[in-house]
Amino acid sequence: MELVIYKTYDEISRWTAEHIANRINDFNPSKSRPFVLGLPTGSSPEGTYRELVNLHREGKVSFEHVVTFNMDEYVGLPEDHPQSYHSFMKTHFFDHVNVKKGNIHIPNGNAPGLEKECQDYEEKIRNYGGIQLFLGGMGADGHIAFNVPGSSLSSRTRVINLNFETILANSRFFGNNVKKVPKQAITVGVQTVFDAREVVVIVNGYKKARALKKVVEEGISHMWTLSALQMHPHGIIVCDEESTMELKVGTVKYFTNNR
Repeated sequence: MELVIYKTYDEISRWTAEHIANRINDFNPSKSRPFVLGLPTGSSPEGTYRELVNLHREGKVSFEHVVTFNMDEYVGLPEDHPQSYHSFMKTHFFDHVNVKKGNIHIPNGNAPGLEKECQDYEEKIRNYGGIQLFLGGMGADGHIAFNVPGSSLSSRTRVINLNFETILANSRFFGNNVKKVPKQAITVGVQTVFDAREVVVIVNGYKKARALKKVVEEGISHMWTLSALQMHPHGIIVCDEESTMELKVGTVKYFTNNR
């Protein structure tokens, strides 16, 4: 696992976007050999999406032959609801780049058979040969996607009951009313994410500092699901200085000096 540390959120957003663009360009995708990209929602990746859109407009990266798989979606929320993850992705990314509609995959939280929807989602990923790069964010409790503390580290795409901390954190998108936040979601599993050939996770802000310490400096635990990234051969956490405030000085110096 590698830690990439920059001073500000804007800097980590630019680094992450350029890293993704370079990976796509180096892969040189085609219609028969697309680049498969896993994507998150939430506040953490907003800056990265903004920078990717800018890179696309500057002609530095194309998404014509990129296939995307999103991490999660609420159960029971209409796709056109302003707080659905379908809407989020359109607003922040898909409407501004040349990704083909048929190449976009987001879990259907309104599917008549949710268990089958989850199984089919995993099958679609396998049919594309797996995910090249999975971008993610980390929750303040150390979770990845909606894999809340206590989730199995071998989990796959499934329906999950959201814990109160996650509901409370997401209530800011629902007028700060926890009663309006859906109580369930479809999420890719921890193993689904870490099956990707590369995993890049954005961590920013002091509110994430305690979790980052647990994930980086302590053992692998299903109570801090991102900690499983320690075992990934190509795992990167890109973070700002605020989020590193609880790390040991030696840890920060090690990763800073070895970049």
